[in-house]
Amino acid sequence: MLQLSTLAFLKALKKNNNREWFEKNRGKYELAKEDFEQFVGELIKELAKSNPALGGLKVKDCVFRIYRDVRFSKNKAPYKTNMGAYFVEGGKKSDKAGFYIQVEPGNSFIAGGCWMPQAPQLKAIRQEIDYNLPDFEKVIHEKSFKKLFGELSDMRLKTTPKGYDSSNPAITHLRQTSFIVETALDDKLFVSKTIVKKCGAVFTSMQPFLKFLNTALS
Repeated sequence: MLQLSTLAFLKALKKNNNREWFEKNRGKYELAKEDFEQFVGELIKELAKSNPALGGLKVKDCVFRIYRDVRFSKNKAPYKTNMGAYFVEGGKKSDKAGFYIQVEPGNSFIAGGCWMPQAPQLKAIRQEIDYNLPDFEKVIHEKSFKKLFGELSDMRLKTTPKGYDSSNPAITHLRQTSFIVETALDDKLFVSKTIVKKCGAVFTSMQPFLKFLNTALS
């Protein structure tokens, strides 16, 4: 679980996203960072129960920096207003499908899958879906899965990807540029003792989806 002070820091940062404020409140940031990292450590242990390959992860393998790369962005705000971590075999730089959690007051969620995969990985996933459409749809249309996650992200091409025909029965899925599902989290959950178990249950529900994607990527 997290401390209320961590959520309070993120709320304040959103209103004061500038270096001067951040430096004045660096002590609060360091405490929030330490709190979040401890939470991530608890999650690693919980997720490893259903996926032992994650047991070897270190906290630093999962946590993202709060500093934004503004070089190519019109938004020059220097800091992210969330804390996030990605749990995947090999660490957050891995090309494999994994499990993501974001803490941001008013916009907290759990997500998983492959976000904007590179061309070779995207090609492999599309090929797997084309070859095994019934298996893929069995996963994403399973009743409890759909109730929890809804539809795949709407990040998709308007045109037909090269190498496929528009009449392909899998064409809606083949147009995806990201293969992501997510479910929102109430901020109150993060300060509850049940949050780690809740995340573990969501991860378990997501496992068949991640397994399909990682089979394609292996």
